[in-house]
Amino acid sequence: MDPERIDPTHLPPEAIGDCEMERPHPADEPIEPPAPKRNAKHLLDSMRNAIDRLQKDQTANGDLKILERTLRELRHAFKVFRPYRRRRKVTVFGSARTKPDHPDYQTAVKLGREMAGHGWMVITGAGGGIMEAGHVGAGPDASMGLNIMLPFEQSSNHIIEGDPKLVTMKYFFTRKLMFVKECSAVVCCPGGFGTLDEAMETLTLMQTGKQALLPLVLLDSPGDDYWADLGSFIDKQLLKGGMISPEDTSLYMITDSVEEAIDEVLNFYRVYHSMRYVRDQLVIRLTRPLSAKTMETIQSQYADIVVKGGFCQCQALPEEASEPDLAGLPRLTFQFDRRNLGRLRQLINEINSDEETE
Repeated sequence: MDPERIDPTHLPPEAIGDCEMERPHPADEPIEPPAPKRNAKHLLDSMRNAIDRLQKDQTANGDLKILERTLRELRHAFKVFRPYRRRRKVTVFGSARTKPDHPDYQTAVKLGREMAGHGWMVITGAGGGIMEAGHVGAGPDASMGLNIMLPFEQSSNHIIEGDPKLVTMKYFFTRKLMFVKECSAVVCCPGGFGTLDEAMETLTLMQTGKQALLPLVLLDSPGDDYWADLGSFIDKQLLKGGMISPEDTSLYMITDSVEEAIDEVLNFYRVYHSMRYVRDQLVIRLTRPLSAKTMETIQSQYADIVVKGGFCQCQALPEEASEPDLAGLPRLTFQFDRRNLGRLRQLINEINSDEETE
């Protein structure tokens, strides 16, 4: 399938990335131009300035090695993913030790096959077990891999090995960045410490606003309770203990049904498309305008996450002129408090429940 073809899974390149809150600049760093002026030249000049400061700061050789390797890894990963930026992708996490005859493996195969059938690509860690299963289901053309250099376990599976869509990385942090940066959904099958880390980090990034909201599905095989047990722990210890808000449980879904997992992913993009911040406004791009009834519901039931004013439907803002592929999409804008991300996810669910009118 041509990665540049416009189809129902089309995702303009400009929609890739996060929409995190801006942070104050460190006092000893030069202030960069405002966002609308930060074109490629400005960004490259800023990077060169940072490199010059490394020499001035007499940065240790070991630290320079980390920075150099990180930059090389990310540059190569960006290059590999660039031709496929228009295709929505699901990242699949899970154990490298799961055998082909295990129900979890078969569940991941079915998931990969169904998502590829909907035009999506499947990203995994490129190893064996669940990672291999996701690629087996998706097939070579719809598979992308982010391998990690380890002294054990992690060789590329037979589906992705030798494929130009495979990236091998040294650092876990660069690999995890690419997993969430390049995908439109995350599905976690049962796994070990690494899988738990990946699931919880994805959840943390969304809860803190460091990652644009996306569907996060914790998928058990039919009748299993691996993730169900985690859900019980979260409810008993985190929620009951006041460590998270009730709305935070809206940031993920636990199911033992592949069909429910796929519905959760696809329905997330039924009306909602993507989001970004423009100054103090959160701009939600929509695939079509919302009905008057839905707007009335949103205005009355989600006023608690608005700093001031209300919700407004409009066209693309002038500050979005650099995103021509998204110019035709209607917008829902409001001044979000940038804190209640669970409630924001509930708002997206409300948006996606909108019934299309004539």
